[in-house]
Amino acid sequence: MFTAAVLTVSDRGFRGERPDLSGPLVRSILEEAGYAVASVGLVPDEQPQIESALRKLCDSGQVQLLLTTGGTGFSPRDVTPEATAAVCERLCPGIPEAMRLASMQITPNAMLSRAQAGIRGGTLIVNLPGSPKAVRENLGAVLPALAHGLKMLCGGQADCSLP
Repeated sequence: MFTAAVLTVSDRGFRGERPDLSGPLVRSILEEAGYAVASVGLVPDEQPQIESALRKLCDSGQVQLLLTTGGTGFSPRDVTPEATAAVCERLCPGIPEAMRLASMQITPNAMLSRAQAGIRGGTLIVNLPGSPKAVRENLGAVLPALAHGLKMLCGGQADCSLP
């Protein structure tokens, strides 16, 4: 079993103007898949605050998977991908590529996602969109493969011949 954290990035959610629907949904999906969720947080769309939260969660050594939700679009305030890239030591472009490909089967707007994924220490960070519908679609596309990557990241044996 892996331990995960969820971080919602939303100005309106942070100010209490809108309930966070995506963060709790991500938590539920992870728990159904057998992950222990150690933390669920909420930060505004401010790159320094996002970076600080990402660093704190990754550097704690407590979580192997950190999923963000929100801040991946074209709005000038959408800076989650930049914050993620700034804190990661290695990027994992195949994960957001797979999410965009799966979502493109549903809507052409999926190509507008700027989501990133990368590794900081022993933690894999993956950016998800902010809408609950898009969270389900994107996480559903990649979650089955993430355990394999996390096994390798944690130094365990991962049978690369398995799907």
